[in-house]
Amino acid sequence: MILFEVVNVQKPKINYTKTKKWLSNISKEYNKTIKNIAIVFCDDNYLLELNKKYLNHDYFTDILTFNYSEKKNISADLIISIETVKFNANKYKTEFKEELRRVIIHGFLHLFGYEDYTQEQKKIMTQKENYYLKKQI
Repeated sequence: MILFEVVNVQKPKINYTKTKKWLSNISKEYNKTIKNIAIVFCDDNYLLELNKKYLNHDYFTDILTFNYSEKKNISADLIISIETVKFNANKYKTEFKEELRRVIIHGFLHLFGYEDYTQEQKKIMTQKENYYLKKQI
Protein backbone atom coordinates (compact mmCIF):
# COMPACT_ATOMS: atom_id res chain seq x y z
CA MET A 1 0.00 0.00 0.00
CA ILE A 2 1.27 3.45 -0.93
CA LEU A 3 -0.32 6.41 0.80
CA PHE A 4 0.17 10.06 -0.08
CA GLU A 5 -0.21 12.58 2.72
CA VAL A 6 0.35 16.31 3.18
CA VAL A 7 1.54 18.47 6.07
CA ASN A 8 1.41 22.27 5.76
CA VAL A 9 1.27 22.22 1.92
CA GLN A 10 -1.22 21.56 -0.84
CA LYS A 11 -1.17 18.13 -2.41
CA PRO A 12 0.90 18.27 -5.61
CA LYS A 13 -0.95 17.72 -8.87
CA ILE A 14 0.56 14.48 -10.12
CA ASN A 15 -1.01 11.26 -11.31
CA TYR A 16 -1.04 9.20 -8.12
CA THR A 17 -2.33 6.01 -9.76
CA LYS A 18 0.50 6.03 -12.31
CA THR A 19 3.03 6.89 -9.61
CA LYS A 20 1.94 3.89 -7.53
CA LYS A 21 2.20 1.59 -10.55
CA TRP A 22 5.63 3.00 -11.46
CA LEU A 23 6.95 2.40 -7.93
CA SER A 24 5.39 -1.06 -7.81
CA ASN A 25 7.09 -2.01 -11.08
CA ILE A 26 10.45 -0.78 -9.78
CA SER A 27 10.00 -2.84 -6.61
CA LYS A 28 9.39 -5.94 -8.69
CA GLU A 29 12.72 -5.41 -10.46
CA TYR A 30 14.36 -5.78 -7.04
CA ASN A 31 12.15 -8.74 -6.07
CA LYS A 32 10.56 -6.67 -3.32
CA THR A 33 6.94 -6.26 -2.26
CA ILE A 34 5.52 -2.92 -1.14
CA LYS A 35 3.82 -3.35 2.23
CA ASN A 36 3.46 0.18 3.61
CA ILE A 37 4.89 3.31 2.04
CA ALA A 38 3.83 6.75 3.21
CA ILE A 39 4.91 9.57 0.93
CA VAL A 40 4.44 12.75 2.92
CA PHE A 41 4.57 16.10 1.15
CA CYS A 42 5.43 18.91 3.55
CA ASP A 43 7.07 22.32 3.91
CA ASP A 44 10.72 23.03 4.66
CA ASN A 45 10.19 23.67 8.37
CA TYR A 46 8.42 20.36 8.99
CA LEU A 47 11.18 18.42 7.24
CA LEU A 48 13.87 20.41 9.05
CA GLU A 49 12.35 19.55 12.42
CA LEU A 50 12.33 15.84 11.54
CA ASN A 51 15.89 16.11 10.27
CA LYS A 52 16.99 17.64 13.57
CA LYS A 53 14.95 15.34 15.79
CA TYR A 54 15.74 11.98 14.20
CA LEU A 55 19.02 12.49 12.36
CA ASN A 56 20.66 15.34 14.30
CA HIS A 57 21.07 17.27 11.04
CA ASP A 58 20.39 21.00 11.18
CA TYR A 59 19.86 21.70 7.48
CA PHE A 60 17.20 21.72 4.80
CA THR A 61 16.96 18.92 2.27
CA ASP A 62 14.45 17.73 -0.28
CA ILE A 63 13.75 14.28 1.17
CA LEU A 64 14.19 12.13 4.24
CA THR A 65 13.79 8.38 3.91
CA PHE A 66 12.89 6.36 6.98
CA ASN A 67 13.30 2.72 6.05
CA TYR A 68 11.39 0.09 8.06
CA SER A 69 11.74 -2.69 5.48
CA GLU A 70 12.29 -6.30 6.41
CA LYS A 71 13.75 -8.76 3.92
CA LYS A 72 11.60 -8.60 0.79
CA ASN A 73 8.86 -6.42 2.28
CA ILE A 74 9.26 -2.67 1.78
CA SER A 75 7.93 -0.30 4.41
CA ALA A 76 9.04 3.30 4.72
CA ASP A 77 8.17 6.94 5.17
CA LEU A 78 9.39 9.28 2.45
CA ILE A 79 9.15 12.85 3.70
CA ILE A 80 9.43 15.35 0.85
CA SER A 81 9.73 19.12 1.14
CA ILE A 82 7.65 20.61 -1.66
CA GLU A 83 9.35 23.98 -1.10
CA THR A 84 12.81 22.54 -1.67
CA VAL A 85 11.63 20.53 -4.67
CA LYS A 86 10.30 23.76 -6.22
CA PHE A 87 13.56 25.56 -5.42
CA ASN A 88 15.62 22.76 -6.99
CA ALA A 89 13.40 22.59 -10.07
CA ASN A 90 14.18 26.28 -10.61
CA LYS A 91 17.85 25.79 -9.85
CA TYR A 92 18.24 22.84 -12.25
CA LYS A 93 15.88 24.36 -14.83
CA THR A 94 13.49 21.44 -14.88
CA GLU A 95 9.76 21.10 -14.40
CA PHE A 96 8.44 20.76 -10.87
CA LYS A 97 6.76 17.40 -11.62
CA GLU A 98 9.99 16.00 -13.05
CA GLU A 99 11.99 17.12 -10.03
CA LEU A 100 9.35 15.67 -7.72
CA ARG A 101 9.53 12.32 -9.53
CA ARG A 102 13.32 12.39 -9.22
CA VAL A 103 13.09 13.00 -5.47
CA ILE A 104 10.52 10.21 -5.05
CA ILE A 105 12.69 7.71 -6.92
CA HIS A 106 15.75 8.92 -5.01
CA GLY A 107 14.07 8.06 -1.72
CA PHE A 108 12.84 4.79 -3.15
CA LEU A 109 16.36 3.79 -4.26
CA HIS A 110 17.53 4.14 -0.66
CA LEU A 111 15.08 1.32 0.16
CA PHE A 112 17.00 -0.96 -2.21
CA GLY A 113 20.35 -0.25 -0.58
CA TYR A 114 21.64 2.65 -2.67
CA GLU A 115 23.46 5.36 -0.75
CA ASP A 116 24.75 8.80 -1.67
CA TYR A 117 27.52 9.60 0.79
CA THR A 118 30.44 9.55 -1.67
CA GLN A 119 30.82 11.09 -5.12
CA GLU A 120 30.83 7.61 -6.69
CA GLN A 121 27.64 6.63 -4.84
CA LYS A 122 26.00 9.89 -5.92
CA LYS A 123 26.97 9.19 -9.52
CA ILE A 124 25.42 5.71 -9.39
CA MET A 125 22.30 7.06 -7.67
CA THR A 126 21.86 9.73 -10.37
CA GLN A 127 22.29 7.12 -13.12
CA LYS A 128 19.61 4.96 -11.49
CA GLU A 129 17.30 7.96 -11.08
CA ASN A 130 17.69 8.80 -14.78
CA TYR A 131 17.08 5.18 -15.75
CA TYR A 132 13.84 4.94 -13.78
CA LEU A 133 12.63 8.39 -14.82
CA LYS A 134 12.75 7.12 -18.41
CA LYS A 135 10.67 4.08 -17.39
CA GLN A 136 7.76 6.12 -16.08
CA ILE A 137 4.35 4.92 -17.08
